[in-house]
Amino acid sequence: MAKRERVMRMSVEQPLWRALTAYRVLTMLYAIALFVSAYDEFVRPWVAVAYFAVLLVWTLATLRQVASAASCTRWFLVTDLTIALAGILLTPVADAHERIVAGGPTLPTIWTAGAVLAYALKGGWRWAAVASALVGGANIVQRGALSQDTFHNVLLVWVASIAIGYVVEVARASERTLARALEIEAATRERERLARDIHDGVLQVLAMVQRRGSALGGEAAELGRMAGEQEAALRALVAGGLVPASHASEDASQGAVVRVVEVPDDEDAADAPCDLRSLLAPHAGARVTLSEPGAPVLLAPAAAKEVAAAVSAALDNVRNHAGDGARAWILVEDEPDAVIVTVRDDGPGIPEGRLAQAEGEGRLGVALSIRGRLRDMGGTAEVISVPGQGTEVELKVPRGKATRR
Repeated sequence: MAKRERVMRMSVEQPLWRALTAYRVLTMLYAIALFVSAYDEFVRPWVAVAYFAVLLVWTLATLRQVASAASCTRWFLVTDLTIALAGILLTPVADAHERIVAGGPTLPTIWTAGAVLAYALKGGWRWAAVASALVGGANIVQRGALSQDTFHNVLLVWVASIAIGYVVEVARASERTLARALEIEAATRERERLARDIHDGVLQVLAMVQRRGSALGGEAAELGRMAGEQEAALRALVAGGLVPASHASEDASQGAVVRVVEVPDDEDAADAPCDLRSLLAPHAGARVTLSEPGAPVLLAPAAAKEVAAAVSAALDNVRNHAGDGARAWILVEDEPDAVIVTVRDDGPGIPEGRLAQAEGEGRLGVALSIRGRLRDMGGTAEVISVPGQGTEVELKVPRGKATRR
């Protein structure tokens, strides 16, 4: 059976777009009704009739444009506001001067507020401030002076549109936060499901191969050892919860669409902090134990790769010089001022002066592969070894060098 994708839609602003659609229709009818009731008082009623014909056709023809933020394009906003401003400026041409001086309504009346609110819903409070300022200027021009009533009306539209625009911006930020939280929860549930399936199948089979191979000996023992290493690595990967970073896709017409999406391999993703645990997890095996914090250890990508390479070099030294039966432990510590990675083994240790001798002979594995990498990042690498008691390599990168803020 094909797996169905569960999509959750949520939108705080969508009801506002529906309300705006109804508002535009109702205020258009209201403006026409005011004109019809005062038809005899207009000095050039044919100008008003022509304007209202345009307003009626435009309002009804653009109902879909104000259905969502996606369909409300910039050209629509500009045209819509132009029609509102034209109606305001045509009022002195169509209406009697006495009615205008007495505080009579403009041709579009409160329909103009719908054009400003569209700016607020689409672009937030900054767009709303610009649109309301243009409407206020047009009202002052058509009145011929800044009266108290005109100032109150302009201020009311300006404050209301900016407030709604700000609320919309906050709502969108809240939607993105909630979408991200739901996405992380979905990813966690999927990881837990995969962990159960892996534990019930793959891990048990690998553990059985390891036990039977060790019991049979010979080549089967080697096969069992490899199975044990793979089991340990897979178990560490599952237990670590190293889920790829993801982001919420959005459908502006229906609200945020929550689904797990892998971040594309672009410049932004390349510059994003990298979880050091994901780079060290492959080293875990039957003879290598990885201990790391429960939270991500975030480093700049270049720093994380260099630290992982230094750890790999230290483990190579364990395999090459500590013997086939040596075990190693990797400890990751995320301190407030530094990231510390310690690689310790239970091998025979390094004789005193051996590292200096190797460096003099041109063997620069520790000098370049470990100390050189950390030095280039402003960090340090200390090698502590006591003959017969193993070797410990401590890699330390200062916090200021490890992450990019």
